[in-house]
Amino acid sequence: MREALRFFCLTLLSGVLMLPVLRWIGSRTFSMATETHSSGTHSAAFVTCPNDSVARELARGIVEKKLAACVNIIPQITSVYVWQGKIEEDAEVLMMIKTRSSKIPALAEYVRSNHPYEVAEVISLPIDQGNPPYLKWIADVVPE
Repeated sequence: MREALRFFCLTLLSGVLMLPVLRWIGSRTFSMATETHSSGTHSAAFVTCPNDSVARELARGIVEKKLAACVNIIPQITSVYVWQGKIEEDAEVLMMIKTRSSKIPALAEYVRSNHPYEVAEVISLPIDQGNPPYLKWIADVVPE
């Protein structure tokens, strides 16, 4: 009998201690499942740069001016392209930029004004789906 009472008390105590943890997990799960996102509200833009230092300088300016929430710099890509009638091959770095779709024109203008290439690549794709808290973070960091 004493062992059963001890087991009951330990079970009750662990249940009481676990309640806040379970409540937090439940609220996070519900929050992630119910947050809404309109497809196309956010975009991922891509810009190639000749080297890491150019990419870092552009990325800092983009984030400082709140044209994007985050810029990933992906090193060591090889680009094969046609330029002035000849096939070229160059080592470059790629910037992946997460922002609001409404900021793409200002982002493209900033890149054109600060990029060393005569014709800078600025392309974007709308984000159709994503982690709602991450997309909310983009919206919170990049003003409308």
